[in-house]
Amino acid sequence: MSAILSVSNLSKEYGQRVLFERLSFELSGEQRLAIVGPNGCGKSTLLSIISGEKEMTSGSVSLESGRSLGYLEQYQTADESYSNIHDYVLSVRSDILDMEEQLVRLEDDMRSPGALSSVMEEYHTISHKYELADGASYRSRVVGVLKGLGFEESDFDKSMARLSGGQKTRVNLARLLLMDPDVMLLDEPVNHLDLKSIEWLEGFLSSYKRAVIVVAHDRYFLDRIATDVLDLGSDRNMLYHGNYTAFVREKAERKKAYEKAYSKQQKEIKHQEEVITRLKQFNREKSIRRAESRQKKLDSMELMDAPEKERDQMRISLPCDRQSGKDVLNISGLGKSFQDHRVFSDISFLVQRGQRVALIGENGCGKTTILKIINEIIPPDEGSVKLGAGVEVAYYDQEQQNLNEEKTLFEELSDTYSGLSTTRIRNVLAAFLFKEDDAFKKISDLSGGERGRISLCKLMLLGANFLILDEPTNHLDMESKEILANALLAYSGTLLYVSHDRYFINQTADRILELSTEHGIREFLGDYDYYQTKRNELDKKSESAKASDNKNTSSKEEWIRQKEAKTLEKKRENQRIKIEEEIERLETRDEEINEAFLDESIAKDPKKLGELTSEQKLVKESLSVLYQKWEMLV
Repeated sequence: MSAILSVSNLSKEYGQRVLFERLSFELSGEQRLAIVGPNGCGKSTLLSIISGEKEMTSGSVSLESGRSLGYLEQYQTADESYSNIHDYVLSVRSDILDMEEQLVRLEDDMRSPGALSSVMEEYHTISHKYELADGASYRSRVVGVLKGLGFEESDFDKSMARLSGGQKTRVNLARLLLMDPDVMLLDEPVNHLDLKSIEWLEGFLSSYKRAVIVVAHDRYFLDRIATDVLDLGSDRNMLYHGNYTAFVREKAERKKAYEKAYSKQQKEIKHQEEVITRLKQFNREKSIRRAESRQKKLDSMELMDAPEKERDQMRISLPCDRQSGKDVLNISGLGKSFQDHRVFSDISFLVQRGQRVALIGENGCGKTTILKIINEIIPPDEGSVKLGAGVEVAYYDQEQQNLNEEKTLFEELSDTYSGLSTTRIRNVLAAFLFKEDDAFKKISDLSGGERGRISLCKLMLLGANFLILDEPTNHLDMESKEILANALLAYSGTLLYVSHDRYFINQTADRILELSTEHGIREFLGDYDYYQTKRNELDKKSESAKASDNKNTSSKEEWIRQKEAKTLEKKRENQRIKIEEEIERLETRDEEINEAFLDESIAKDPKKLGELTSEQKLVKESLSVLYQKWEMLV
């Protein structure tokens, strides 16, 4: 299949910083390419260059003649001249709307006596174009896409000027999907979508018969839609075929094979150099000629670059300084309204020590509101919130309102935790990838990912036994999400969080609370995969039960409880295995550090000694937490 988009030897630099260089790839008509890599590697910049929004340093981008391209930026504005959401989205296909007007006008002309054949011919021509554009279904498609992206019909008349940033992004995504471009560029399209809308978008893109390039940090989403993956996190900008899981597997295999080949070449080079040296030492004409021959072969060898160094990663340890009572949080009959809008009512649930609870639901159902009520940021209208004995709460606010915009990172920590030494603060900041002069960046100058990291840093230092997190993975790249998930798995306290990241939920939750206007709170004892299966079963059973006058309800509920108990036990066993693997890894690292202390060169290097000492302290703290967690599971 011929390429409709070609990127050739593309490079982008900002001053001395090189984002990517000599990047080349082609895209055919039905490929869905995911661009992945850590924050700051240039994913969004690449989309901007392909769209023509930004200039490249060198190279070329070529779109096949006659092809169209659509682009959804990460941060969106909207044309507020339109009176409402529906009209703004409808206007994206002005060609269809124009044809509708022409057809109405021509139908009127055709009704008049003595209509010319030319009018009939024009009518048939436009009718044919209208059919090819699927014009008859366009208005219903507008409604379907808007609903799929989480808008209710009651939202359609909302003024564009009153929309939030996330709503504007969803409106522009709707316009782009209806535009039907030959190449669709999507930068973080799932950031402002709830779980239901993400699943809808996955279905839409999976059946989209044109090319898509997408940047996203949602592993489930990329597994569902990607046919190819471009890794900008590698110095070699490698292209992989398959979805994200296939990419991770193949990347690890390629890395291992490359390191093996590089090691083999280095051994061969060393061997040849030793042979050449010995031949020259013989100092005979024949041996010298043989040495020169070997040297020529060695000089002509195509040398492999050294394997890429592992990128610095966050080092998160979430200590729990003391244990709480068994009942951590008891919510009873909770209700909240904003003006005339009833957000939720009669919400009740109990969270007990050691549980990891994910609170999920559609946008606007009140998840963040519940977290704010628990943290006394806003009051409830009715009901009660009770924290148990010895409960110490640490709250991660997705809006990061607990950060002082005027302070530097160092000041933010030193003012909040006055007992910390300068060395300890610098080491903690370094663990969250804020090194050297980064410590003196102002909060107001931080990117979204950096703000998330400093908020997690403050969370780590609290040592609380009850973590309440609102969208903790927002702005984190894949690697950082994995590190956070592992830290939460090792955490010995209690966890309640809101997230739209299904992979993260699947890794970290052992209990899911689904909040909805239809059911209120529904509880599922298991991870996200279990929730998804059980939710579908329950919905089907609910429909069946209504049709049969709710017969055998009690036996079904007992079966559900037994099945959930078995699933929870299996989940605990999987958690135990993961923790044992992490304990083994950290114990090995502890031994490696002890051996490093015996190295004379390290013993004479105060900076390296300090880094190793700090790392070993974090390792031992993490092991202590993991041992406690393991004991709770055996």
